[in-house]
This record gives sequence, C-alpha cells and structure tokens, in this order.
Amino acid sequence: MQKITPFLWFDGQAEEAVNFYTSLFKDSKIVNMSRMPDGKVMSATFLLNGQEFMALNGGPMFKFTEAISLFVKCETQSEIDSFWEKLSEGGSKSRCGWLKDKFGLSWQIIPPVLGELMGDKDPSKSQRVMQAMLKMDKIIIQDLKDAYNGVVKA
Repeated sequence: MQKITPFLWFDGQAEEAVNFYTSLFKDSKIVNMSRMPDGKVMSATFLLNGQEFMALNGGPMFKFTEAISLFVKCETQSEIDSFWEKLSEGGSKSRCGWLKDKFGLSWQIIPPVLGELMGDKDPSKSQRVMQAMLKMDKIIIQDLKDAYNGVVKA
C-alpha cells in the first residue's frame, strides 16, 4: 500500500489533466472520479505507471510552481523525445530537461544515465557532463556520453 500520494490542485481542469496524464503513461488508469451536482469533477484518484495520485478542482487560489515537479526516468532517447513533446504541448519547454505542461505542472524528463555520468569519480568527466547538460533544453543522451568521453563537437 502506497503511504504517500501526490495531490494536485487544479482550477477546473482536473478531469482533462487526469485523462491526459493517464493517456501518456503505461500501467495508468483512473481509479475514481467524484462529481459535483453540476457534473464537474470535484476530485479524482488515478494511477500513473502504478503510482497513485489525486487531483482536485480546488479553484484559482493556488498555482503550480517549479518548487515541485514530477521526475520521469526515461531509459531511451525515444522515450525522452516522446514525453518531452507530449507533455510540453500547450505548455513550455525549459532548460536541463524541465518543462511545464498545459496545466502549469512542472516535469523533469531525465535519463538515469545523467546521474550515473555526473556521479563519476573523475571530476573532469563529471564536470564535462554537467556543462553539456547545462546547455540543453531536452536532454540528449548521446551528447551526455560524448561529453563524458571528451568528444569535442564542432
């Protein structure tokens, strides 16, 4: 049983957001949607990749900020490319693998290899990877590996 569940506050878009998110991630589904008398969704429980989330149509009082983001581990470049494009559609792309979706929620689309390469005991290798990553919007795995290996790009 999951003990901690992320709870997302929306201003009227909870149903749209839940449908959107569950369409993108495997092993995802809507568990429950409770509706107000007018038929609008009040709250929803849903799974993304087996992880439980809750959504609430709480109104305009609170907005998402970059102070919290959802971190998506992507093993392949095609997975990065897919999540990067789909999640940023209608939102905005930022630096170092960060984006905001059309609801204002921040996401990090990151391959585990980034942490592995940046964690290398050789400071020159890890620093080259860090410098390469800082120049990226969407993370490019091959560019990280090239930086790690000291491949100079023209």
